[in-house]
Amino acid sequence: MYGISDKVLSMALSVLLLAAPKKMRLWAEVGAGMVAIDTLVHNFLVRTGILRRFDADHAYGPACYQIGGCAKIVQAVADQIDAREFNVKFPKTFPRFVQHAIWRYCAESGLDVCNGNRIDDSRRCENKNCRVRLMCDRVALR
Repeated sequence: MYGISDKVLSMALSVLLLAAPKKMRLWAEVGAGMVAIDTLVHNFLVRTGILRRFDADHAYGPACYQIGGCAKIVQAVADQIDAREFNVKFPKTFPRFVQHAIWRYCAESGLDVCNGNRIDDSRRCENKNCRVRLMCDRVALR
């Protein structure tokens, strides 16, 4: 569709696949595995030091979907979380849920915690009330 980003199309397709009838279980499985890495998710992985810990430092863009990029890191995190603890109807491994949770944590229309509106990108984060502060490296983006 002209004028709509790949990210938005991917998220819309994921929602459609997740809503598939139970008899189309594979559709829901594919939808659960689709992640859309935007600047909020990428920058969260940079600021927290997660990209550095995975030896995956890269600029935002196509590298986010390459081997060792942001999408693979989100998948690795999802592999460690049983999403059914949040909702019994969720699949055990649910990368889209993890990606969406990171996005909501950062988005201004979500929890609005870890983003350029709240953090000066040239300095380390000083948010002492952040829920991930104890495991965050508070890396400056610039």
